This record gives sequence, structure tokens and C-alpha cells, in this order.
Amino acid sequence: MAGAECCSNPPTLNPNAGIGHVEKFAGLDSYLTGSSHSNLAVLLISDVFGYEAPNLRKLADKIAASGYYVVVPDFFYGEPYDPQNPNRPIGEWLKDHGTDKGFGDAKPVVEALKSKGISAIGAVGFCWGAKVVVELAKPKLIQVAVLLHPTFVTVEDISAVDIPIGILGAEIDQVSPPELIKKFEQVLKAKPRVDSYVKVVPKVAHGWTVRYDPQDSKAVKDAEEAHHFVLDWFPKHLK
Repeated sequence: MAGAECCSNPPTLNPNAGIGHVEKFAGLDSYLTGSSHSNLAVLLISDVFGYEAPNLRKLADKIAASGYYVVVPDFFYGEPYDPQNPNRPIGEWLKDHGTDKGFGDAKPVVEALKSKGISAIGAVGFCWGAKVVVELAKPKLIQVAVLLHPTFVTVEDISAVDIPIGILGAEIDQVSPPELIKKFEQVLKAKPRVDSYVKVVPKVAHGWTVRYDPQDSKAVKDAEEAHHFVLDWFPKHLK
């Protein structure tokens, strides 16, 4: 499932990107932004390229500006996937950085947020991170979920979710093709008590919400439309 599309358009990582700062959080280096006095938090779980991606941090800052405390952990321990490293193809890299390990590492982050007095937690997962978010959603460790161009997420996963969930998939996506996203929609529509929103976004490709070229106005517009969805979803459901 994690093929070439999953790893296309890699970002130029920048450890200094964003207006927040990096410190240890629940034992993980994490990009933190927004008010630490907020009682509402949003966890961003990256794609395979990790937490130093400038577009990801830019979105974290946007969410923080809406009043949330935002945490973007480094679930890869300083070793994001590097497509330039021929010795670590994606299949090998995933053996050390599977989503099950990400889920295990995410649970202490959630606990640390709660211990800070956070009363409700939302999470956004991108590609790889979407699987971690859905695993957090199933036992209701978080209160609100957003999956953007998910990877590894199954119909069975979505069937087990009973919290508000928004899912945006790409029309051009072999990782999670439109047919799969539409199956997610059918499953959620059958659960009217669960507030959900599912859309296949036309004319965009897997990764479009964070792996866009800031100089490409069309790509920026497409990404920003997805960001607006995220910024609207949390005020409705994260309270």
C-alpha cells in the first residue's frame, strides 16, 4: 500500500520552520505551537517525511491561531523516510517505523496532554499518520479525528470509529483510491449517530494537503481548501 505515490514530492525539511518551538513532549522531540493554557489540543501526525516539513508546521500554526494547543511529535526518532537513501527503501524503513509503533508512541502523548489539563483532544493524520489517528480514535483516546489522504486505513478500521471523523481523499490516489474512500463514506453513513464528513477531492493527488509547492498557486489553493475544512471541523466538534 505504501508505494511510489506515498513518497512522491518529498518536502525540504527545516528544523527551524514555523513560529512554534521544539522540545521534548512525552519523551519525543515535538513541535509545539499555540497557547499552552488552552484546554483544547490538536495532535498532528505526519506522513513518512516527519515533523520538520515546513508545510506541516505552517498548518500547525494555523490551527494554533484558532485557539488550540498543537503538538506535532517526531514519531520517527530523527529518522524520517529519505527517498535519497538507496539502503533504506520504504519497505525496509517501515519495518522500523510501522504505524503500530506510532500508535504505541502516541498514547503517552495523549496521556501527557491530559495531565496538562487538556479536556479534549483532536487529531489530524496525514498518509502514514492517518492510520495512527484511526487507532487512537477506535478506543476514543481522542475526541475528534481528521484523516487526510490516508494510508493503511481499512474499512474495518472505519467501522470501529464512533467519534466525529472527517476524511478527505484524493481523486488521483492509488494508495487509498476513491473507491476505498467511498466505502468509508458508506460505512459512516450507516452510523448516523457518528458525525462524519467524507469527500474525494477532484483533481488532486495523494499528499496534496502538505506536499505542495508554495510557488504553485493552484496547489496552494487546493491545499488551503483542505486546511479550511480542518479549521472548520474542530470548532464544531472539539469542545
